Amino acid sequence: MLSKPSDQPTRSISSRSRIRRSTAAAAATAALLALTATACGPTDNNASAAPGSSSAGQRHPGGLPTSIDDLKKWKDGGWKNWDKWARKAQDFANPIIKDRWKPERLAQAKAAPEVGVQDAALGGQSDVPAPEPKAAVTAQEVGRPYHRNMAPIGKIFFDSPKGPMVCSGTIVEDPAHPGKSNLVWTAGHCVHTGKQGGWMRNIVFVPSYNDNGVPANQVGNTPSTQITPYGKFWADWVNTSNQWISMGGEHGNGGSVYDFAVMHVKPENGSGKSLEETVGAAAQIWFNSPYADGISSLKAFGYPAAAPYDGARMLSCLDRPDRLTMERDMPPMDRIGCTMTGGSSGGGWFVNRGGKLTLVSNTSISNSPHTWLAGPHLGPEAQEVFTTMSQKFAGQQ
Repeated sequence: MLSKPSDQPTRSISSRSRIRRSTAAAAATAALLALTATACGPTDNNASAAPGSSSAGQRHPGGLPTSIDDLKKWKDGGWKNWDKWARKAQDFANPIIKDRWKPERLAQAKAAPEVGVQDAALGGQSDVPAPEPKAAVTAQEVGRPYHRNMAPIGKIFFDSPKGPMVCSGTIVEDPAHPGKSNLVWTAGHCVHTGKQGGWMRNIVFVPSYNDNGVPANQVGNTPSTQITPYGKFWADWVNTSNQWISMGGEHGNGGSVYDFAVMHVKPENGSGKSLEETVGAAAQIWFNSPYADGISSLKAFGYPAAAPYDGARMLSCLDRPDRLTMERDMPPMDRIGCTMTGGSSGGGWFVNRGGKLTLVSNTSISNSPHTWLAGPHLGPEAQEVFTTMSQKFAGQQ
């Protein structure tokens, strides 16, 4: 999987400062990169939704909070009981634990085992040929401050049985709430472990994490206004594909083809402002975009945390994609040359479509030498995951 571990506090920004940042972020988003793409289309399929916090009277097996007393136990450390995974959609629980994620804890994050594949292993089935080698593209640092150069990108932190981990994510537009989206796109394995496990816990999104890119060993001593410039946003509902839940795991397989997720978030500080309003930027999603051979180039973003990177900086790779077939009778994945490592999972892949920043995939898997990344093609299954989420919150402010 491409994930990793971490923590941090909330910072307040004056209204004037926040307005300046939001304006700059919106302007910078339009100037992403000179990329081209063609055609489009829609459809639907199946998804798995999960509520992010439970209320009294709601049934949640496996020790999840169902009452005020249970919630207190959960916040006091009950969430660490991994004996019984919360696997079903209705069992997901992610109540806000204020200051659970502090800069010091974020700075101590370690890279988690990746969901990776060996090039040769892909040819292990007679009807799935081994892929041609893909030339490595060295990841480049994104210009700082990040909120001026790639505002929709942020870092996702969550707890797992293996400790605190990280992924990357993207603020995306919500058709049900124009200009006021609370949706974040990421990889399925960043919220659910797949076939052998269940939902991650204490999931938060930090837009423009470490805005000025200070080294990892300085994060704990840097003002929170720079590390979490817009605050922390907790997932209160999560959707991923049924295919990822039933097939996904730590090694690339057919589940990787459907390794995508969307989170609905709310601010830890209870400001009442939407994520998009707070940051001033969001990317549109292009479902059913052309496959790799229909896109001349795209750019992937993320916070790689496994060696030789430390998770403190946002990086990107620009390349022309090709196709990667995981299993017969399954849609191919898109693949680019890129040296980004664990922690970049879930990070958005973008084209410039009609002058707008447009997400077409997310980082899912890599090969062991880290010369390439692959991401799922966002077809009808991905569109259904997204639509389910958008419609669930359509009637809420």
